[in-house]
Amino acid sequence: MGCKHVEVLAVGFFQRPALDERGGGLADADKVELTNLPRQILYGAEDVGQLKIEAAARALRRLNELVRYELHAIRVSPDTVRELVAGYDVVVDGSDNFPTRYLLNDACVSLSKPLVSGAIYKFEGQVSVFNYQGGPTYRCLFPEPPSAAEAPDCNTTGVLNVLPGLIGTVQATEALKVVLGLGDVLSGRLWLLDTLSFQSRTLRFKRDPVQSQIDLATANPADYVDASCAPVPPAASLTGSDLRTLLAAPAPPLLLDVRGPLEYQRRHLPGAVLLPLPELAARVAEVPRQGPVVLYCQSGVRSAQAVALLQSLGFANVQTLSGGLEEY
Repeated sequence: MGCKHVEVLAVGFFQRPALDERGGGLADADKVELTNLPRQILYGAEDVGQLKIEAAARALRRLNELVRYELHAIRVSPDTVRELVAGYDVVVDGSDNFPTRYLLNDACVSLSKPLVSGAIYKFEGQVSVFNYQGGPTYRCLFPEPPSAAEAPDCNTTGVLNVLPGLIGTVQATEALKVVLGLGDVLSGRLWLLDTLSFQSRTLRFKRDPVQSQIDLATANPADYVDASCAPVPPAASLTGSDLRTLLAAPAPPLLLDVRGPLEYQRRHLPGAVLLPLPELAARVAEVPRQGPVVLYCQSGVRSAQAVALLQSLGFANVQTLSGGLEEY
């Protein structure tokens, strides 16, 4: 059998065991952050601020300098996904958001590539292989993406720090099985792990004749966008300088911190009220409709999501701090 190439999308989630023995491509535009280190074992403190793919490649080359890696420092988007996926035989999805998962699925359907998918949430993880030899696709199992409020990420809910490594190892196993033609690939089956009880189970699902046909050409473009990656209208976005000016005014805005309680305890802006994003929809009555209200988080992603949610509920005078506390 000829040599096959494996591409790993979103290096932050997918862990070391998958890449030690096989080369391939790494795609991620993010940089290493201090908060990544407990759960992303490829990185050390010296890598903070550097591109994840470059830090990952260095760590992997220390294990085997003969393996070659193609690095793609770009975000997976409708404009880039086809070119990213086309050059590889197997795609491993290590992303942490639903738009990317649907985008990768649809690209793999368009280009007839198997997709090794993994996901984590708090203490639980799951793995499956989609679009393998005519098997079910991601949409056969999950036809539509959840709303932004229903899909918190690692920054809002947290995960057990060893869980990404456990799920990544299972993904690595499935990727190697696909490449080498070994065993019974997890196609048409979703493997679920609960680390609190350390029990696992497998759910079977079938190929849906309608959902399995959805690809890049036929999908709803809205499936590839959520509040965390949708552009915030300029009028709804503030710079740090803008916010300091508003706070010095006689009638300053209400500050809402949409991070978690522990993040709030470590550091928050003076006078800010804690209202975590996962609780926002249920506590929306606490937000004054007349404003002005400024929402912030660590990087600006969650606060942009919160602003989008409030705007969809009719709030007009709400703004997000662009770049969050990191750039304030």
